[in-house]
This record gives sequence, structure tokens and C-alpha cells, in this order.
Amino acid sequence: MIRVLIADDQPMVRAGLRQILGAEPDVEVVAEAADGVEALRLARELAPDVALLDIRMPRMDGLTVTRHLAGGPTRVVVVTTFDLDEYVYPALRDGASGFLLKRSGPALLAEAVRAAYAGDSLISPSITVRLLKHVTGPRPVRPAPVEALTERELEVAAHVGAGRTNAEIGAELFISAGTVKTHVAAIQRKLGVRNRVGIAVWAWDTGTVAP
Repeated sequence: MIRVLIADDQPMVRAGLRQILGAEPDVEVVAEAADGVEALRLARELAPDVALLDIRMPRMDGLTVTRHLAGGPTRVVVVTTFDLDEYVYPALRDGASGFLLKRSGPALLAEAVRAAYAGDSLISPSITVRLLKHVTGPRPVRPAPVEALTERELEVAAHVGAGRTNAEIGAELFISAGTVKTHVAAIQRKLGVRNRVGIAVWAWDTGTVAP
């Protein structure tokens, strides 16, 4: 069971995150905090596997809490409304295992918690795209997919690379979000990547990115 601490100064946000994670069979919310000082105290006292931290909190902000928890048993996933470089880069530099926007949706939230628990990282696709655009130099040579992607899968991968959600991709390609999810799972298997971020990286490395 993955033990999670939720820290956000808005009670409705905490309740929403608890409800989302409470529906996951392998996740347990063990504590909530309304400010950064309380979040740090609970993290040190309970040693949860993952802490979901908002950026802007009273008494101590999420970036400061992240720095205090870096290198310890609790991995941090920042969950915020604010898609700003001044938050993204310090959070990742100071040890956050993930950076999600609150609009990312339940599936990505659960995936980010599991990725952090496993020692992996997951970043909101739209933020990943911006980070990739800052990368300079030649693209690395990547191994060919284990199995060739179909034409439809290439289309879906291109839109994932552009940072679009399943709903947005479905609307663009005139298919359901559920069908997009199925394609995404197949693409991950064929590329040998663990999440949407891996697909986005592959799309950028190969030039397969939708406009």
C-alpha cells in the first residue's frame, strides 16, 4: 500500500485529492495538512511514501518543504494550479519526483503517485513539452520500438508529444477518450516506456509532434 500525505491550504482541494486517491486500491491517504509547517511535521512524523504538496501554502511554501524532504524516505509530487517556470525548475532541481497541474485529471494523479513510489518521475505533459523545448543539442539515438506503431498510434503519440490530454486528443481525432487511453497503453508497451512523459520524449526525439 502506498501511503500518501496531502498538503494544500484549500479544504475542497484536499477533499478532492483524497477522494481521487481513495478510489485507488493500492493507495492510502494517511494524513492531510493545511500549511507547509504542518506538512513537514507530518512527513517527518509519519514518513509517508509520497507527499502531494501545493506550491503556495501559509507559513511555509511547497518548494521549501520539498527542499527539507529531499533525500529522505518521502518522495514529493508537486500539485499546483500555477504552470510557471519559476516553480517548475526549482521544484525538480530540489528533488521533487513529479510536477502536476491540478487540471491534469485523476488518472495522471494516481500515475504520478505510483511513479514517485517506484522512484520514477512524472510531469504534466504540457510542462514536459516546455521543458523539452528548452533542451538544445543533437537528439539522442533511440532504439526502435519493440513493435511498430500503427498509423493511429503514431497520431496519438504525436498529440501526447504536444502535451494534449486524452479528451483533447479524442476530440481532435474524433474518437473517445477511452479509445485514446487504450492507444496510449499500447504505445507505452511498444516503446518500452512507463508513462506519457516517456511517449512525449520519444515524440520529440523522433520529430513526431503534432502542431
